[in-house]
Amino acid sequence: MAMQRPLGRLLRTNAFRLAALYLALFATSVSALLAFIYFSTADFVEQQTEATLDAEITGLREQYLQRGIEGLKKIIIERSVGERRSDEPLYLLADGNYQPIVGNLSIWPDAKTLKPGWISFLVEVRHRTGFSELHQALGETIALPEEGLHLLVGRDVSSANLFRTRILETLAWASVLTLMLGVLGGLFMTRNMLRRVDAVNRTSERIIHGDMSQRVPLTGSGDEFDQLATNLNAMLDQIERLMAGMRQVTDNIAHDLRTPLARLRARLEVTLLEKPDAQRYGEALRQTITEADTLLGTFNALLSIAEAEAGSRREMLTVVRLDEIAHSVAELYEPVADEKGLTLAAMIDDGVLVRGDRHLLSQAIANLLDNALKYTPSGSVSLTVRAEGEWARVEVADTGPGVPAEQRESVFDRFVRLEGSRSTPGNGLGLSLVRAVARMHAGSVRLEENLPDSPSPGLRVILTLPLTAPVAVLPTPVPEPALGL
Repeated sequence: MAMQRPLGRLLRTNAFRLAALYLALFATSVSALLAFIYFSTADFVEQQTEATLDAEITGLREQYLQRGIEGLKKIIIERSVGERRSDEPLYLLADGNYQPIVGNLSIWPDAKTLKPGWISFLVEVRHRTGFSELHQALGETIALPEEGLHLLVGRDVSSANLFRTRILETLAWASVLTLMLGVLGGLFMTRNMLRRVDAVNRTSERIIHGDMSQRVPLTGSGDEFDQLATNLNAMLDQIERLMAGMRQVTDNIAHDLRTPLARLRARLEVTLLEKPDAQRYGEALRQTITEADTLLGTFNALLSIAEAEAGSRREMLTVVRLDEIAHSVAELYEPVADEKGLTLAAMIDDGVLVRGDRHLLSQAIANLLDNALKYTPSGSVSLTVRAEGEWARVEVADTGPGVPAEQRESVFDRFVRLEGSRSTPGNGLGLSLVRAVARMHAGSVRLEENLPDSPSPGLRVILTLPLTAPVAVLPTPVPEPALGL
């Protein structure tokens, strides 16, 4: 029973059915090929025999026309002298009543007519040991009406029949061997495919039971199963990263939003406990609205990041002019720069086209400019947009304190804020949104020092996006981006 279950399972698999189908097609093809070989060979042997008899008959007819009946008898006698062997031609010249005159056949055979002038008959062959047996013979007959005679020329075809029989047996055994090898090969291939599929199933079961570290094993062959396993493993890695990100977001929300919510509740509670005062109530409400706006901004930022990472807006991507978006954002932040006494320089090339989400791209550039203006105490901030090869390059550079090299990757995580920026308004989601937008648009973002030899090295944020071919782009109003996060 233990052996029957795997076999039964094997026979029920699609892999076995596919192998059986290919085996049936292969067996049919081989059988057709072998049948063609057999009939071609048999037909060739028969044609050779008939051609030999035709040549004999033609030669004897020419002798008869040249030398008459006596000359024909003489040549038949010459060719019939000696002990007859099975591979020698058969000759018989008979009178009008089919009585033998000359030849190496004792009687006119009781023959079966195959076609006009052709007969099949049995001939007795004696061996030197005295043993005799009947062989199949093929003969051609012609009538000599001038003399009232009949001429028969034949040939023993037992060797040809034996040759055809051997070929038929050989081809039959070849068919059986091919079928057996095909069945064994199909079973082997099916078991191998089933083993690879079982590996995927076992990994899936472990993952279903909670072990997210499991991955589909690779054989290193680079075949379709390895490609499938590689893609599945990449998908599992992405799922694990997303789950880790969700856990991190949940933890960060619980940690970073608990304080402002507790502060908001405490303020309202203290206001209610104190003596009623319209002025104090108004101030408490204004502070409460400010706290609520901060919370709403945080949740909106998280929603934008989630949409970008999930790609839920990917079907809404259109060809947009990145230069127009950058100009609009720069105009929005010029008053902010003037208010802080900073210089905002915009160096934007015309006609930089990308395929993207206009709102998210505007939000990403706004976040970069907001961070640069927020953390630059004095000096200048620059926004550069240009095309380089197949990429659109967006650079925002400042003259602020910069970001240490060892922390340039961690600042892209949610709610991460460096020690020197905790007193600055914000929630640490700006760069997280920029990275999510870059990945959604098949681009990238990285941080570099802007002034390496300066006491204030500043920061240069480089956002790259793939360019798209120029097409007709209808001008549409650029949505006003929310202030940086």
